[in-house]
Amino acid sequence: MKPTDTRNPEYYHKVVDCQYACPAHTPVPEYIRKIAAEKYTEAYMINWESNVFPGILGRTCDRPCEPACRRGRVEEEPVAICRLKRVAADNKGDVQSLMPQGPFSPNGKKIALIGGGPASLSVARDLAPLGYEIHLFDEQIAGGGMMRSQIPAFRLPEEVLNEEVGYILNLGIHTQFMTYVESLKEVLEKDYDAIFVGTGAPRGRDLPKLPGRKEADAHIHIGIEWLAGVAFEHIDKIGKKVIVLGGGNTAMDCCRTSRRLGGESVKVVVRSPFKDMKASPWEKEDAMHEDIEIFDNHVPLSFEVENGKLTGMKFQRVKAVYDDAGKRKLLPTGEPDVFIEADEVLIAIGQENSFPWIERDLGLKFDEWNMPEVDKVTFQSTHPKVFFGGDAAFGPENVITAVAHGHQAAVSIHLFCQGKDITKRPAPYTKLFSTKMGIHEWSYDSPVTIDQRYLVPQAEKSVTLLDRRKEVELGFDLPTGYKEAQRCLNCDVQTDFTADRCIECDACMDICPTSCITFTTNEEDEDQLRQKLLVPATDKTQDILVSENLKTGRVMVKDEDVCLHCGLCAERCPTSAWDMQQFFYSVTKAENI
Repeated sequence: MKPTDTRNPEYYHKVVDCQYACPAHTPVPEYIRKIAAEKYTEAYMINWESNVFPGILGRTCDRPCEPACRRGRVEEEPVAICRLKRVAADNKGDVQSLMPQGPFSPNGKKIALIGGGPASLSVARDLAPLGYEIHLFDEQIAGGGMMRSQIPAFRLPEEVLNEEVGYILNLGIHTQFMTYVESLKEVLEKDYDAIFVGTGAPRGRDLPKLPGRKEADAHIHIGIEWLAGVAFEHIDKIGKKVIVLGGGNTAMDCCRTSRRLGGESVKVVVRSPFKDMKASPWEKEDAMHEDIEIFDNHVPLSFEVENGKLTGMKFQRVKAVYDDAGKRKLLPTGEPDVFIEADEVLIAIGQENSFPWIERDLGLKFDEWNMPEVDKVTFQSTHPKVFFGGDAAFGPENVITAVAHGHQAAVSIHLFCQGKDITKRPAPYTKLFSTKMGIHEWSYDSPVTIDQRYLVPQAEKSVTLLDRRKEVELGFDLPTGYKEAQRCLNCDVQTDFTADRCIECDACMDICPTSCITFTTNEEDEDQLRQKLLVPATDKTQDILVSENLKTGRVMVKDEDVCLHCGLCAERCPTSAWDMQQFFYSVTKAENI
């Protein structure tokens, strides 16, 4: 194999697993070190540059970074990356003065944002300081989109949402709330230079053909619409016996909200096995902690109605059978059908996009699923002036993905308005620098110790179930936040190897706690080389580091997947062939063009 080009900005980016897994590519180890140093304001601003909503995401993020965390190579639980973000948000100082300060010199360009959710707000955050006149349209009473209407207050306090949405709106955004855009054609006829659509996936799926659906309509509700009704105080109670259909996070929000509005017996019923439910594991745990039963492997058969009143639902018992490819089929078990009593049913079986306000004669193509055709890099539609992002672009995802879309759409809009090719995008900003302080001492160290993940305390159930606005999670206190931050292995501090300094003494290989370093003869075939390592490198999703030829003709090969960045190789090396170098990566944003 050819020597690895570690100066390719994407190489070490991929090695910083947590940052690479984050859709917005937040520099996770960097802000965690700031928390450990009690620099909470700095940690907050590092987050704000990337993910825009540190306080919101520190409570509600789906945490794609955590399964990627290298702490999981040492013990069962990753670093509590998401909850550390909240530590920074809850303990920050004055951050408003550190943000861009308007008024900004106008550049003569006007942008329309349709929808006030995280994708649109991220576009506004990036473009307003560049002099764009931003007009935001949303049918709700305030900004935040589905963060406001679908995330219950016991998970996301309104004051946190208002604060972080306010940071963006205070950049001089022209807001038109309580305004439903009825025609894209009318917007296009106005003098906007570009239009961004971030309307989410606003339609909840229904079960219109299930027997009894029409007759029991008054007591059956679409989950996302019902949550919005609660959020905007149109709904303040529910029946004592509640069934929630669905296994995603929306279903968990519905069942937990039901408990707070009077539901005494709340049951979640899902078609799939418990392990296959789409809800995050911690969301399922919180629901069960609040005395909510989850019935898996139950397929709905009918809504049962007597004398015009809903009495419950009937379900078929099924079992999951998986083929060799992992594809699942649900087969009847042959057991008797199950009847579950209910006064009301909430349907939370998925969300769909809905674009009735977009005319189909504008040159904007839709696919067979009635989704707009959107470029996955530029977020431009087939109409050059119209861009999409968030759930409106590719279907339901999450807040952090919407933020990532917003950043990249803002880059495209900025290039488009300058008359430049939006496919020729600037490279990300990167920096690689040594952290050496002495001969065998570095700025950061990562001792390979067993540090169990710390639990986030919660308010008493007896209190939270009486008040839908009472936040359940209390967050880490500062001493616990410090200890949790210390679990981070500083994966952005790379083990950088210089071949012409190596004397092949094998000291690094001897001291490596994960046996990730091997000196061996090279192979043209990567699979063969991977098998020759001291411990075969079987995870091909992560690269192997291959050095230039050494004096003996061998090469040094390191399995990046299991390296813990502990620095012992660099500490032991007698010739400084190994060095610990910090790698900083920031994705391209409109402000960098």
